[in-house]
Parts: sequence; C-alpha cells; structure tokens
Amino acid sequence: MTQTQIIVGMASCGLAAGAQEAYDVFEQKLSETDADAALGLSGCIGTCFLEPVVKVVGHDGEEWTYGEVTADRATEIFEQHVVGGEPVLEWTFEKGEHADEIETFMGRQVRIVMRNCGEINPEKIDEYLERDGYKAIEKAVTAMTPDDVIEEISKSGLRGRGGAGFPTGRKWKFARDAPGDAEKYIICNADEGDPGAFMNRTVLESDPHSMLEGMMIAGYAIGSSQGYIYCRAEYPLAIHRLEIALAQARERGFLGDNLFGTDFSFNIEIRQGAGAFVCGEETALIASIEGKRGMPRLRPPYPAVSGLFGRPTIINNVNTLTNIAWIILNGADEFIKYGTETCRGTKVFSLAGKIARGGSVEVPMGTTLGEIVHDIGGGSYSGKPVKAVQMGGPSGGCVPLSLFDTRVDYEELVKTGAIVGSGGMVIMDEDTCMVDIARFFLDFTQAESCGKCTYCRIGTRRMLEILTRICSGEGRMEDLDTLEELADKIKNTSLCALGGTAPNPVLTTLRYFRDEYVTHVRDHKCPARVCKPLLTYSIVADACTGCGVCKRACPSNAITGEKKEPHEIDPDLCIKCGACYEVCTFDAVYVE
Repeated sequence: MTQTQIIVGMASCGLAAGAQEAYDVFEQKLSETDADAALGLSGCIGTCFLEPVVKVVGHDGEEWTYGEVTADRATEIFEQHVVGGEPVLEWTFEKGEHADEIETFMGRQVRIVMRNCGEINPEKIDEYLERDGYKAIEKAVTAMTPDDVIEEISKSGLRGRGGAGFPTGRKWKFARDAPGDAEKYIICNADEGDPGAFMNRTVLESDPHSMLEGMMIAGYAIGSSQGYIYCRAEYPLAIHRLEIALAQARERGFLGDNLFGTDFSFNIEIRQGAGAFVCGEETALIASIEGKRGMPRLRPPYPAVSGLFGRPTIINNVNTLTNIAWIILNGADEFIKYGTETCRGTKVFSLAGKIARGGSVEVPMGTTLGEIVHDIGGGSYSGKPVKAVQMGGPSGGCVPLSLFDTRVDYEELVKTGAIVGSGGMVIMDEDTCMVDIARFFLDFTQAESCGKCTYCRIGTRRMLEILTRICSGEGRMEDLDTLEELADKIKNTSLCALGGTAPNPVLTTLRYFRDEYVTHVRDHKCPARVCKPLLTYSIVADACTGCGVCKRACPSNAITGEKKEPHEIDPDLCIKCGACYEVCTFDAVYVE
C-alpha cells in the first residue's frame, strides 16, 4: 500500500449521525495539504451506536477504526494520525473507551451475510472482486448443473430469512420443476417495512453485489433469465447503490447475455415500491410489480408455480440471497457448522429501541435472546432492566425477560407467540407501557391493511379502538375478552400473513403482561407512566425548594408558588406534558 487510506462509513446510519460533515473535513484537508493519502467510503459495519465511523489504514497496512467522528474529531484525526502518523487512541475501537464494548459486540458474531459490510466501497466493483466477488456465479454456471446448485443449497439447510423460514432449496426446486417452458422470474424482496428493522437496508447500502450474485445463481438454478428487485422508495441510498452496482456488473460482463461463455443469460431490473407494508407479502408484491394495487391473493397456486405474469416465480429476501454466493463458494458443509439442527447458518438482526448498542448484528441461528440483547446489545441504554423485546415487527410478538433463554430459531421462538420474521428486534425497558406498545403496533397494521378481508379491515379497527380506550382510562374488563375473541377471528379469516399475524402484539402482551391491562382498566393507572390520560402530576412539598424552574417550564401555567416556597400543580390546568418532571433536579415532581 502506497497511500494512507481514509475510509468514512457512509450508510444511512452514518449519514444521519454526521458522516458527510466528517467526509467533507477530510476532503478539504486533503485539498489543502500534500498529505500522501486517499479518501474513500464504505457501508455500515453494524456499529450504528458509534456512528460516524472512520477507518484509517496506514502505509504499513495497520488499521485503526474511529467511532463518533465529528467534524472536530475529523480535523484532529487528520492532523495527528494521517499527517503525523500517531493514532488518536482514545477514540479508536481498538484502544479507546469503547474497546471492550466493540470486542463484545463484534466478537460474538459470525458474518456471512455481512461479510463485506463496512469492509468494501459498495460503489466500486473492484473491491468486491478482490473479496472473491462473482466467483460463485462463475463456478455455478461453468462447473455445476442447475440441479447441482439446488442440491447444494438444499444440503446447506438454508431457510428463507424473511418470514416463515421455508427451505430455500425446496422452493427453488418447485420453480425449476414447474411444467412448461414459459419464462421464469427471480424477485428480490427488499420491501423492508417493519418498524425498527433495517437489516436489508444495511446490506444493500454496504454490499449490493453479494445480493445481485445470489439472484444470478438463483436464476441459473431455476432456469430464469430475468430478475427484479422490489425495493421501497424510502431507501434512496440503497436504490442508488444498486443502480451503480447493476451498471458496473453489466459493464464487466457479469450481467447480460451468454455469461462466462455459456448459454446462460440473466438481467436484473429495479422496481420501486410506494411503501405499502402489505407488499412485503409475496402475492401483493407481485401484483405491485405488475402495476396493480398491492393486494394479496389466495394461494395455491403458489408463486413458484404461478407468480409474476402467471409464470413460475421465486421470491427471496435480501438476506436469503446474500447467503447464496458464500454457500456455493465455500460449500454447504461449511454453512451447516453454524446454527441448529433445524435452522442452519446465521441470521442478521437489527437492534433498535431502548438498546445500548443499537445496530446490525449477525449471529448463528440458535443464539438465545439474552445473548443478543444483553451480551451483544449491552442491555438497555437507560441502565434500567430490560422488560421485553418485540420480535418480527408488527407481525411478531413481545417476548418478556423471563423467556430470554429462548433460542432464536423458527420453531422455538414461535412457541412464545412471536416469530423470527425478517429480524427486527425492538428492545423495551421497564419504562415501556406494554398496552401502549400493543396499541402502537396495531395502529400500524390497521393503517397498512389493504382492506380486502373483512376481519382484517374492520376487526383490527375495533381492536385499535378498544386499546385506545384502555390507554385513555375508559376501558372495561370485558374488553380483554373481546380483544382475544377478535384476535382469533382475524387470525383465522385473513387471506395473508399481515392479517393473520396482526393480533400477535396484542395477544403476547395480554399473555405476558395482563396485569398491566388490568391496572389500566381497574385502577385507571399506567404502571410505566406513559399513558397521559391516566397520569397525575403533583409536587412533594418536602422535596420542593421553590426554585421556580418547573413553573417557568410549564406551558399551561398550571404551577403556582412563591420563590423558595413549595409549589403546587393545579390538576385542572395540567396538560400532563411532563415538562416539570423533566426539568426538576430535586425529584420533587411526582408522577403516578
């Protein structure tokens, strides 16, 4: 290496934290000096909690990674490290204040899907090629038959990483064996819509070529020459980098006609979705690509037999497809070294919510919830006990702390009432109201219902009305039975998985946190002090110093009192905004 390399993490998480400002500082410094250095970018390595992240690779190849790189820090890193040759150790992952956290966070992971994330420039195909890029598709089309490919994927035990975990090899075989000689299609489902989920976005922004190569191998396996990437328009950076990757792959001959001198041809196009959650369901997604309203249809026939334009179609999500090239190149035997007997390999999860170390992590299937949330994620950022984790998005459920020894695989997790889903984990601490959480997720699924099924359209609205009433202090004990009755009807009469799983957050919170529902209804109290209509603010006279800070912060003039005398809150004027509680440094404001 002849130049020092400055590599700035420029995925969405980094950009949101200020990576562009840091990049601009490095760019300006390089233009003002004759430093022997080059500036580049990478995607996200998963440590979103320490963004912006910058890696400096010296002339000797020694790497130092910096976290929380502000514009001011970027200036000092440039002057002391890039120019002076001395790392600013206290800010580095290797020796800095977060070194132990990074070692724990990264050390417990096994990276297959995320093998290149944060390690390459996603906008330069040469960096992907240097890491064995496109060797797997070359091996597949020149040294393996389509049946060989399907057999290897089946042997690996890879299951779909987007929902129910259907065996990937079996799905591919259905499409390959579909009767007739009509065109077949491969679709990458990149319509990631779960609140708190960003696994697919991380991969697409950081390593788009791995997913493209997986699509190509899938196309070869089932006899398809055309692929589509269905990505939500809310992912502009992911789409931008996919477009760059596609153009580069075509220019280098990895996409197009007669690949590697064979008769296999394959092309890929991007189709942008408008953000409808229901379009994550296979048949609704297909309808959207066809230019129709995104609504699910009855199955069978399944897409593998009759899908896009009525032809055999395979739909896999981003994480599923990104495993494919690694398996073909390294062999199924290497893949099955990870995971459990029924769930092989690894799984990418996004840690969000009240988590100390938020980001993207990849662990072997079978890792327990406790290991992911507490060991890797570091528990709650508030320092308060973790109360539960929402798994699988709005279609999943809330798993309580008491079940954190549950292994994360498709069979074990479903016993709790939750699902693996695409991999989103929203962590909640003791200050989270589980009734309010159920209301939040049901509000989301109710709004996203396509309306085709009566119980999904109307039943979810009735459930939302009941939950809103409970959170407002107007609930009745019989409401709890009504919620369970409606949930049962919705699950059993809905056409697609959105409706079939929409009640899960309500059912799991009723199952594990029923006492909170009872307290809301019977006592008109919110134990977590979240539901505003149920809160009462008062000032403890013995603790109040009469400083007047709360009085000045109150937007409704509900607080009265003389200076250096205990103050009072007028309950009729109090709007329960919490401003007084936030500013009081004497713990004199009491909320119940």
